[in-house]
Amino acid sequence: MPNNHRSQRNNSGKASRGVRNRNRMLLEETVRIAGMTVTIMRKPIKNMYLRIKPPNAQIVISAPSRMSQAAIARFVTERKPWIEQAQHTMLQVRDEQIRQSDFNGLDGVNGSNGPENLNGLKKTGGVGDRNNPGDPNSLNNPRAFVWNDATRRRAVQTINAQLPVLLAKWTPIIGRKPTHITLRIMTSRWGSCTPKTGRIRLNLQLGLMDPKFLEYVLVHEMTHLWENGHGEGFQRRMSAYLPQWRQLRRELNRHVVL
Repeated sequence: MPNNHRSQRNNSGKASRGVRNRNRMLLEETVRIAGMTVTIMRKPIKNMYLRIKPPNAQIVISAPSRMSQAAIARFVTERKPWIEQAQHTMLQVRDEQIRQSDFNGLDGVNGSNGPENLNGLKKTGGVGDRNNPGDPNSLNNPRAFVWNDATRRRAVQTINAQLPVLLAKWTPIIGRKPTHITLRIMTSRWGSCTPKTGRIRLNLQLGLMDPKFLEYVLVHEMTHLWENGHGEGFQRRMSAYLPQWRQLRRELNRHVVL
């Protein structure tokens, strides 16, 4: 379930020959264009793409490996008004979301940015002051928010507490059960599923949000154990399982992935 701003593509680039993996990055650099900091990722692709990446509204350009810097600069400059508006909107929504989040910091975790197993953390640590302006993750400093050991632990504990109940509720309704659930910090999705293996991945941020969103994303991904895409079959099943799923999707997509 992606959550990104993306502009129209540019069709003037040339693809590198003999390269099949379009996602393979050949070169990454950060430059200044029209007063803006832009990350350029050279790839074996035909077209140029512009993305505003959450949570900090980073400008990212995916460009063909042989495209000139002048062409990239022109592409970005022409879209400067759209870029600035998209950045403003993303940061505004993110700040409001963080202000409304209700979580406490916990200390003393040896965590990582990689996947977190469902039962991988113990409930230890002290409670921090979320209203302290000197705290980098204080709700009074929303733009300073970063994932750290404290917020990861809180999110993992919250999801771990809810998942057994949700799985007990939805497994008999949906008729299939995930073989494994992994919690990850994701930058553009709320969840994903590999139907072949039955593995489901959930965005750790769901542990800091209204519990109804965790339930919706879990049902969404479990439905993919039957249906690969989002076609009529998927929509029919979702409507049968969770009649208000479209409303929940709209509400969830108003949030920015941190």
